[in-house]
Amino acid sequence: MPLVSCSRTGAAIDVIADRRTERRSQIVHTRARGREMVFWQSPNTRKQARPQVRTPTARAAGTEAELEILVDSHERYAYRFSGQQVRTTKRTLRCGDYGVEVDGRVVAAVERKSLPDLVSSLTNSTLRHAVAELATLPRAAVVVEERYSKVFALEYVRPALVADGIAELAVRYPGVPIVFTDTRGLAEEWTYRFLAAAWTWAQDEAVIGARIPGAASELGTAGPAREPTTAQVRSWARSAGWEVPDRGRLRPEVWAAYRSAH
Repeated sequence: MPLVSCSRTGAAIDVIADRRTERRSQIVHTRARGREMVFWQSPNTRKQARPQVRTPTARAAGTEAELEILVDSHERYAYRFSGQQVRTTKRTLRCGDYGVEVDGRVVAAVERKSLPDLVSSLTNSTLRHAVAELATLPRAAVVVEERYSKVFALEYVRPALVADGIAELAVRYPGVPIVFTDTRGLAEEWTYRFLAAAWTWAQDEAVIGARIPGAASELGTAGPAREPTTAQVRSWARSAGWEVPDRGRLRPEVWAAYRSAH
């Protein structure tokens, strides 16, 4: 039968047949009863299988009893995830404010923004550099602690300028969604769910080669690169003509320029 599309998403292969009815289906690679299994399922399936995933009511589906979330050491007033089974670890992240890692490699990150911070970083172009760095990770997102309608209630910045900037980033970097939430609490909850889902996805993706021969992993083959120290980047930036402070955090565009040069 001719196909419209056949693409892999994690441990599943999504198939769209060229016919009028029952066009969509999935081929799912999973493990059950101690052995590898392959299932075919259609949208009419009552319960969709998720390989190696449990769906408890409290914590995010597929996570361990305690999910470790990395928190950037420069993050002020960081999320505590007190309502979830989470262990936070302070550490300098290459990009984003929160992240998760698999086998020593950061596989997903979330950049947190309040509305004033979003507007400021859009107008001075630092958000573009930050999103460009996030796009280098397998999974990433930006979460805003406000609803989208508040953009059009801004007084000191033209709302259309901000809206255009958000739209441009969405088009330029489709793999890094910008998600608006109503409150800080909802932004924290969304961050937890996103990172937990990304961690679960990465667990399956890490062994996808054994399940589907010839399939290329979206995690890539490169190992975790050693992150340069701030002092090293500051020294390089000065030699390259950048104006950087003697102390404190370097701007995202300086880090981006360093990585581009190396």
